[in-house]
Amino acid sequence: MQTPAHWDVFCKIVDNHGDIGVCWRLSQQLASEHGLCVRLFIDDLAAAQKIIPQLNVGLSQQRMAGVTICAWPDDKVIPAATVLETFACGLPMAFLEKMVAQQAHWINLDYLSAEDWVADFHGKPSPHPQLPITKHFFFPGFDLGTGGLLREQALIEQRSAFIQDASVQQQFWQSIGYEQARPKPENNLKISLFCYPQANSKRLIEDLVLADQSVTVFFPASLLQSADSLFPDFNKIKPHTLQKNKVTVQLLPFLSSANYDRLLWSCDLNFVRGEDSWVRALWAGQPFVWQPYIQDEDTHLKKLQAFLDCYSHNASAELTATLTAAHHTWSNAKEPRKNSFYELIKGLAEFRLYAEQQADALAQQPDLASKLLSFNEKLIKNKV
Repeated sequence: MQTPAHWDVFCKIVDNHGDIGVCWRLSQQLASEHGLCVRLFIDDLAAAQKIIPQLNVGLSQQRMAGVTICAWPDDKVIPAATVLETFACGLPMAFLEKMVAQQAHWINLDYLSAEDWVADFHGKPSPHPQLPITKHFFFPGFDLGTGGLLREQALIEQRSAFIQDASVQQQFWQSIGYEQARPKPENNLKISLFCYPQANSKRLIEDLVLADQSVTVFFPASLLQSADSLFPDFNKIKPHTLQKNKVTVQLLPFLSSANYDRLLWSCDLNFVRGEDSWVRALWAGQPFVWQPYIQDEDTHLKKLQAFLDCYSHNASAELTATLTAAHHTWSNAKEPRKNSFYELIKGLAEFRLYAEQQADALAQQPDLASKLLSFNEKLIKNKV
């Protein structure tokens, strides 16, 4: 039997949990589906515990789900054969010097974007300015010329099985503390809401009220500090529940990665942000609105439009206009269209069919982990 390949994955948690969400999913997949020995180095174990609840922050090294989770390395740690730096987090200089001695391969997993330049830069080398070692950029993306999207092999099948099993859905709602887990009338909408504080929630609530139908919005209790500004004039009707007219806000506990997937599968419309929840919303095959991370000079709006151009390429003109208006309104573009969310809700049936078709089409492409391994094999073969 061949000795399993060893990989080191480095993650710095900046200002949210999207980075560790991606790294934890990817590390588990590399170990379970590809048989690698994976060490995941995390700079803030306490913050990572939100995503990995069983994590013991008092231990500098522990093994979970087939992955060895480690605190940021000291000078004694020997690098693995392949080192995956994520999101340009930066590697310790002492570790880099040992990578040179070990002739380790260095790959930087970058942020996901649909912009045209991504395919041009994917796989490109970047020599270190001081050390004789080269980093290679690996860009996730939506077409075959990029690094693909993070997706476990059985994810689409798991989604389908969940959607077709009412009893499993009931168990899920009960497990996250949602009391009204009984089947809902057809005119009741379920919306998951995960956003940055700058989101145009005022316009969303106005349109939900205008729709004049029962709506339940599932909102993370961990973002409760934002709830007052996001949901002004709402009445607290019971613990963890707010209400205004026919719109009810249900505050949720912090969900595990698996349960967050189930929430996305269960809702009629998902508002997501950043990268990790964005990709999971894509695979959910349900209507969604994405809010990119806010950047200076409205750079995030260019990224948003690049994604919309890519995602809606097979959509009808009417659906494309609806998606564009809702996304730009949500991200507070300068010229939001009036009633854009109301129009989105009216068009959910078409959007739902399109979202499922797009998820299934993207799932025909090789996933990110598989493409990472192929890319690394080329580096080994070429001794780059």
